[in-house]
Amino acid sequence: QVQLVESGGGLVQPGGSLRLACAVSGSIFGTHAMGWYRQAPGRQREWIATISSSGNKMYADSVKGRFTVSRDEPNNAMYLQMNALKPEDTAVYYCRASQIFPPYQEFWGQGTQVTVSS
Repeated sequence: QVQLVESGGGLVQPGGSLRLACAVSGSIFGTHAMGWYRQAPGRQREWIATISSSGNKMYADSVKGRFTVSRDEPNNAMYLQMNALKPEDTAVYYCRASQIFPPYQEFWGQGTQVTVSS
């Protein structure tokens, strides 16, 4: 069973930065795609970034150029560096691990709140 724990959320002013971390229980980056999602109040959870098992990175248009996903394999951690934050980035941020072969299990963290406000 894979366990994911997010941290690093908080309150930041517009234009500021935060770095979120996702601590992973075990060495799974070679067998799982890792992603970041967010959910704002009253809205559906949306995908924002993925780092594949081979290290390829993809971003939603809404965060491209501002957010950077990375992983630290020796320390079993994934990060989301968020720059130039906007009030519309306010949401609960989740990390996800998706197995790349059958049975294609997926795992989620509990989320961390990010609030962008002056």
